Amino acid sequence: MLFRTLTVFFTAISIAAADDQILTPQQWLEKMNHAMKTLNYHGTVIFMKNGQLDTMKYQHGVDQGIELERLSSLNSPLREVTRKASEVSCLFRETGRKVINHHPIDSSFIVNVPQDTANLDNFYILTTAGRESVAMQPTQIISIQPRDVLRYARKIWVETLHFLPLKAEAYDENGAILEQVVFTEMAVDGGKRDDSKDIDENTLQIKHIHAAQAEPIEHAPFVLNNWPAGFRTVFFIRNSLDQSRKAVDHLLISDGFSSVSVYFGPKDDDTVQGLHSLGSVHSFSRVIDNFQLTVLGEVPAKTVEYIASGISLR
Repeated sequence: MLFRTLTVFFTAISIAAADDQILTPQQWLEKMNHAMKTLNYHGTVIFMKNGQLDTMKYQHGVDQGIELERLSSLNSPLREVTRKASEVSCLFRETGRKVINHHPIDSSFIVNVPQDTANLDNFYILTTAGRESVAMQPTQIISIQPRDVLRYARKIWVETLHFLPLKAEAYDENGAILEQVVFTEMAVDGGKRDDSKDIDENTLQIKHIHAAQAEPIEHAPFVLNNWPAGFRTVFFIRNSLDQSRKAVDHLLISDGFSSVSVYFGPKDDDTVQGLHSLGSVHSFSRVIDNFQLTVLGEVPAKTVEYIASGISLR
């Protein structure tokens, strides 16, 4: 009887595995995209970037079609980052401050992939690359190798039952890990769940950051002549505010995996030109007439330099 039970059990596993393997890499990514946007789930996630580790509690929910993501730190400084559609807020519990950023785009805290995977083969080589367990759950590894030198290679570990991403990595041109996101545990909830700690909003110092209305890229005072293949305009905003509170124009382009920002504004006396790097993030600045432009993104250094070198005034 035991032998028969085990035979049935392993046969069922084999059939399930065979069914999974008929999915193409694009189909795995499409199912993952759908699962990430429609399921309620939570867990503990570790972020590794620039040699630093950060462990946080993660929660995702959907309420009347609106996504809610929340990351809560487990160590000081205690903070909580929440995304409701495209509105992102950061609560600093120890200081009682809250910053709310109203942004024209919503993107996942865990991993971003193109919504349309039909043309990905033109820019990436997608393959299924074996199976591994992550957080004690079976996953299918999706390998994403660029066809050029202008973007990073990636791998995503997709859980095989609910199609949620349990791990993601980005690699430099030598195959070294640039950044990693990995769940140590994850559970799918049957209904909406809220693990946030109650706090009186009236006791907080709340600051709102409103982005200007997005405009057609044709309104930009500059032209991008060097477009990496597969990159498209996400938004263009005139007179956005950068970290120094200086009014600049902001163009965001993306291929779905990688995003690059172009900032354009008046030249300062202390303008710094050239290439600057911090881990996986690179920026390249140059001056055109009396204007400074900076191209910044989580892409290889040659990508930001390539884009910046082809920008001209309209």
